[in-house]
Amino acid sequence: MEGASFGAGRAGAAIDPVDFLKQPQTLLRVTTWIFSIVVFGSIVNECYVNKDSQHPELLCIFNENESACSYGIAVGVIAFFGCIFFFVLDLHFQQISSVKDRKRAVLLDLGFSGFLAFLWFVAFCFLANQWQRTTLTRGFAQGADAARAAITFSFFSIIIWVVLALRALQRYRLGTDMSLFATEQFGTEPSASYPGYPGGSGVESTETYQSPPFTETLEANPKGYQVPAY
Repeated sequence: MEGASFGAGRAGAAIDPVDFLKQPQTLLRVTTWIFSIVVFGSIVNECYVNKDSQHPELLCIFNENESACSYGIAVGVIAFFGCIFFFVLDLHFQQISSVKDRKRAVLLDLGFSGFLAFLWFVAFCFLANQWQRTTLTRGFAQGADAARAAITFSFFSIIIWVVLALRALQRYRLGTDMSLFATEQFGTEPSASYPGYPGGSGVESTETYQSPPFTETLEANPKGYQVPAY
């Protein structure tokens, strides 16, 4: 984008809500926000079940491993609030006038997106591994669909967070266009002259100083004038 600073326009410019919602980055954040709800919602609501009638206590459906359910819930909650935070940051990003603050925001987005991609990768591997080791009983079979949904959307979340990290890296590489923050009185072209600077050839004049016009040398006794005698 021409005249952009870290992927955004001129600071203080008006924001069109419709255009903002249509941006790929906004759509990706909303999508991964929904995926995080599906993951931790499925685990909390349907992945704690009774193994059978002889075991009334609730057990984690992923091979009865409480750590698997706890980890999936934790990553889903972190992604949920992270999406909200960066959604608000994207909304107000164009209002940030400082180049350094914009740079910090983009680096924060890059680091967080990469970190979440790693967490979702671990979650997918962990949940899938524990699900393979799970012995399905009548009680566990009731939550099988929820377990599969958590694993599936964990995998999709990896892809989306990787894409968000790559987009943040692209924004960082765009760098800064300092012309956004220059005053309007300077020319936009590099060859433009400084406003108000007097033009000239640059060669010092060698002409001698001339007396001002309409000035004559005063004589003590002008010709034709006689001093009267008293």
